[in-house]
Amino acid sequence: MTAAFRIAPEGEDAAPVVPIGADPPQGACKLNGLVTSSAEKIRRCRQTATLLPDIAATLAMQKADQPGRLFDISEFTDDDKQLITQTLGTGEVAGTALLPSGVLAHIQEAVTAGVWRIRFKDPNGILLSDYIEVASIPMAVRQACAALPAAISYGPAPSGTMNVMPLLTEIGDRIGRYRRGDPAHVITLSLFPMSPQDMNFLQVALRPGPVQLTSRGYRTCRVVAAGTRNVWSVQFYNRMDAIILDALEIVDIPSFALAAEEDFRDSAAHLRHIEEAYFR
Repeated sequence: MTAAFRIAPEGEDAAPVVPIGADPPQGACKLNGLVTSSAEKIRRCRQTATLLPDIAATLAMQKADQPGRLFDISEFTDDDKQLITQTLGTGEVAGTALLPSGVLAHIQEAVTAGVWRIRFKDPNGILLSDYIEVASIPMAVRQACAALPAAISYGPAPSGTMNVMPLLTEIGDRIGRYRRGDPAHVITLSLFPMSPQDMNFLQVALRPGPVQLTSRGYRTCRVVAAGTRNVWSVQFYNRMDAIILDALEIVDIPSFALAAEEDFRDSAAHLRHIEEAYFR
C-alpha cells in the first residue's frame, strides 16, 4: 500500500492525497497570443488599450504585503475579453477558491506574474463577474481561508494508529503559535512512520479545504488548503505525475503560489512593452 504524505523515489507510483482529490493540471504554460490577433481587432478594442497602462501602473507600485487591486472587466465586449486573454497569456499558477457564500472563484495567473484573471461563478456554474487582479495572491484565496476554523478538531485515535497523535499535536501547536508573516513551518511526512490507520485518521482530522492551486514550473507543485486555517498540503510531482515530495506547511499562503516584489516590477515592464508594441 502506498502511504500518503511522503517522499516517493523518482519514478515510483504514488497516490494523490488529502485534502482535495483533483488531478494536477497537465501541460506547459501558454505564451502571449497577440501575434494571432489582427491589427484591426487590436485597434478597435479600446477597453483593452485603456486597461493595460492602468495594470502596468498598479504593478509598478504594488507591494507584496499589501492588498491587491481589482479591475472589473465583466462588461467588456467579447472581443476585448478575448484580446485580454491573449495579451495576458497563461502563467504557472491556476486553481479554485470556494467562498463561504458558495461562489467559486476560478483563478489563472497571467504570464506576467502577479497579474491574475478571476472568474466568479455561482453553484450552478453561471458566470457572475470577471476580474483582473494585481496581487501576490488573489483576494478570493485569503477570503476563503479566513473562514476556516483556527484549530484542528478530532476525536480519539482508532485502533492500529501509531504516530498520528504526536503529529496532530505538533500541527495544532504550530497553528496556535503561527502569526501572519512568520516563515512556514514544514513537516516532511516521510519522517513520521505511519500505518494505514494513521494516514486515514490524519486525512479525517485535516479535512478538505476550500482552496486548491497548481503551480507548473520546472516541476508541478500542487498546493491544497486543509480544513483548518494555515494548514496546507504541498506536493511536488515528477514528469510521470508521481509524487516525489509530500509535506505539510503551517503558513498563511505557501510561497510557491505567491508573486514576489520583483515579479511586480518585471511584469510592469513587460506590459508596458506590449502596450507600446501593439496598442500605440
